[in-house]
Formats: sequence, C-alpha cells, structure tokens
Amino acid sequence: MATATKKTAAPKKSATPVKKAAVKSASPKSSESNGSVGKDSMLLEFFEDELKDIYWAEKHLVKTLPKMRKAATSEKLKQAFEDHLEVTQTHVSRLEQVFELMGKKAQAKKCDAMAGITEEGAGIIEETEKGTATRDVGLILAAQKVEHYEIATYGGLAQLARTLGRDDVAEILETTLGEEKEADVLLTDIAENDINYEASREKE
Repeated sequence: MATATKKTAAPKKSATPVKKAAVKSASPKSSESNGSVGKDSMLLEFFEDELKDIYWAEKHLVKTLPKMRKAATSEKLKQAFEDHLEVTQTHVSRLEQVFELMGKKAQAKKCDAMAGITEEGAGIIEETEKGTATRDVGLILAAQKVEHYEIATYGGLAQLARTLGRDDVAEILETTLGEEKEADVLLTDIAENDINYEASREKE
C-alpha cells in the first residue's frame, strides 16, 4: 500500500517543472510583441531627432502660410491657406504634447527639406504675376509639396512610435496625418475645379 502511494505521487512532482518551463518560454515573446525599447536605443534617438525636425517644419509653416495667403488670388485658396494656418498651429501644439509624453523638452532642429520647399514657394511668388491664376497654380503646387512631405513624415513617425511601443504617441501623430491628407485633397479640388482652367486661358 505504501509503495503504491509513492508511485502515484511521482507524476505530480514531475508535472510542476513543465508548467514553469512553459511560463518562462512565453515571457520573451510577450515582451517582444509589446515593442518596448530601451532608453539607449538608436531607433529611439533617431525618432526623437525626427520629431525635432518636423517640429521646426510646422513652426516654420506658421510663418509661411500667411505670406502664401496674401499672395493668392482665388478666395477659395486664400481661405484654404487661412484654415490650414489654424490647423498647423494645432499640429505644433500636438508635437509639444508628444515631446511631453516622451519626457523630452520640445526642441526644433532646422528641417532642410521644408526650408527648401518653402523657399521654392517664395520663388514662385516672385516669378509669377500678381492677381493671376497662374500664380495660384504655383502656390497650390508648392503647398502640395509641403503636404506630401508632411504626410510621409507623419506616416513614418507613427509607425516608428508603434515599433517603440508608444501607441499613445502614434495615435496623436496619426490624427495629424489624417488632417494633412485632407488638406492635400482640398488643394487638389480647388485646382481641378477652378484655378487650373482659369490659368490655361491666361496669356503672357
């Protein structure tokens, strides 16, 4: 009887280590899927550096959009620039929120790409005649280059934020991404429904 009791107890002891081993093997997988990255991560450093870049770009646009509005002829285009100025100011505030969530001070680093695009826009104003639809065509083209740059930047940053395990940051960036896409569609509509046709009829 005593011998039989020992034989039945043996399987219970051998089953316990199996359960522990299963828990240990599952642990690394859960941490990988969580996407958490250490503070010394090169990717995290790159992400924060790119945030400074787009932060500068948005603040620069706050200064540039009023000039584009003033140069525009079409009332629809003027209104689009005015409305997007308000949206851009919100984008600046959102980025400051992102910096805060990341535990960093909001800092701007000159964005050479945005500086170049806006400089090109200034050149269009100088090279086209005031009060013409042709100038408006040029302004729309410059503005859409801005939007496409921002769409690429916010889209990439949102994905990186999720890779870094910062879904909270990704959601903020994706909200701005959606608004940049809407602005691009609006500019296309203004061009196709009005300005492009008018410009095609203008003569030197």
